[in-house]
Amino acid sequence: MTTLRLGTRASRLALQQTELVAVRLRAAWPDVALEVVEITTAGDRDRTSPLTSGEGAGWFTSAIQDALLASEVDVAVHSYKDLPTARPDGLVIAAVPERADPRDALVSRDGSTLAGLPAGAIVGTSSPRRSAQTLAVRPDLELRPIRGNVDTRLEKVESGEYDAALFAIAGLERLGLAERASHVFGFEEMLPAPAQGALAVECRRDDAKTQRLLAGIDDRELRQLVGAERSFLAALEAGCSYPAAAYAESFGTTLKLHGLVAPEGVIVRSKVGGPVGAGPGLGRALALELLEIAEQRGA
Repeated sequence: MTTLRLGTRASRLALQQTELVAVRLRAAWPDVALEVVEITTAGDRDRTSPLTSGEGAGWFTSAIQDALLASEVDVAVHSYKDLPTARPDGLVIAAVPERADPRDALVSRDGSTLAGLPAGAIVGTSSPRRSAQTLAVRPDLELRPIRGNVDTRLEKVESGEYDAALFAIAGLERLGLAERASHVFGFEEMLPAPAQGALAVECRRDDAKTQRLLAGIDDRELRQLVGAERSFLAALEAGCSYPAAAYAESFGTTLKLHGLVAPEGVIVRSKVGGPVGAGPGLGRALALELLEIAEQRGA
């Protein structure tokens, strides 16, 4: 019997996401045995440094990729948005099997929406993207960095350390905590991070057997959409900590890609459309367009 070892972070959310992948694998390949291997990443060990100091450098992914390259695991399961755009030699994303709701959400202690928070309220986020879009609407709020897994950040809101905090609704949903959100942002209010809500399942490039198994759970259309978003981010050459957002949607054979950058807090937003198969080119074109507009505005 074939056994696949699935490498993942040990957080409750990461384990839940790995279980989602495992469920799909069991359905596609009932005769394959699965073993979950928990791996501690640099981001798990360092709970004090600002996320922006390590985001984009593989804080939450490189240790799992190292284990994959060393053949300590056969498969790596990631939150796709955590992966740096620079791909390590020898590895391939073999499946993009699932995307939860990609939108952002606000969790406030008293159930307030963003508009209902009092002036000077303390809002927790370590995302420059979320910060820029929040302050563009509510410049009177005080945004502070916040670290920890989903449960820890929720506790910091409940304890009064923060009046509210910003989350990916996908994480809340996967943990059964969606009801904690007091406001879910529409895409016109807050554009999400590229690949937010999506899972990336990785294996070794020379492991043809595992690639074949993972192909059985791949969503080709989703891969194209997320690929457009990721090509947008890669073209910026700025890493995951740069204030950038992208979301792609399909209409039959047509793809529409929405993008945003916020250098120095100045929001620049646009969209582009074209054939679904042209996603990577559309992403690069949109990134260059937004950078040019930002430069013209002196941002």
